[in-house]
Amino acid sequence: MSDIISVAVTAFMGFFAVMNPIANTAVFVGMTGEMNHAQRRGVAFKALFTAFCIIAAFCLLGKGIFELFGITLPALRLAGGVLVFMVGYHMLQGSSSSMHSEDSSTESESETSASKVHQPTTDVAISPLAVPILAGPGTIATAMNYSASGGIIDIIVTISTFALLCFISFFCFMSGQKLINIIGESGVTIATRLMGLILTVIGMQMLIQGLHDGYQLFSSTPL
Repeated sequence: MSDIISVAVTAFMGFFAVMNPIANTAVFVGMTGEMNHAQRRGVAFKALFTAFCIIAAFCLLGKGIFELFGITLPALRLAGGVLVFMVGYHMLQGSSSSMHSEDSSTESESETSASKVHQPTTDVAISPLAVPILAGPGTIATAMNYSASGGIIDIIVTISTFALLCFISFFCFMSGQKLINIIGESGVTIATRLMGLILTVIGMQMLIQGLHDGYQLFSSTPL
């Protein structure tokens, strides 16, 4: 039981740091500022449900993907550690990583489509909110890192913790304008930098674990 709780807490903190609901709430408010309450609710639900389906699929199919492409767990931890570290590093600088933010081309397309009726509700929820802001490479790597190394219990715990974070994010999105007014821009900046610090540590831990596991794997394999 203690091991399950430990995995749940670690996975939740990892997902929380990667997704950063406080900073993403500011992004959500900026993208849906001209929508009414019903439209914002629809966008939030669709974006979070899509992100949940993506992460759940990678958690369930993680081992199958490994076997199909001949990927080892140490390789995932090394690559995932680099991705998570990069996201955290950018957040430490006070900005979002390009892997978890909307690039300029997408932004211009969103601005163009904003003038069309019903277009923002459909497009913004899937891209860029669901992918790559909520379910970007760092989130996927974190999910596979926690789910692929264990059995069905680890998979269930990982999916459950991400589902819990999606619920928290939904309520943050719905009360986004009030939350931004309370903590202010400086509060969002501080939260982003703190999450960035946690992410860089998590990424470094994944790298260290990947190097350790890789050394053990290759040292035990006969030449």
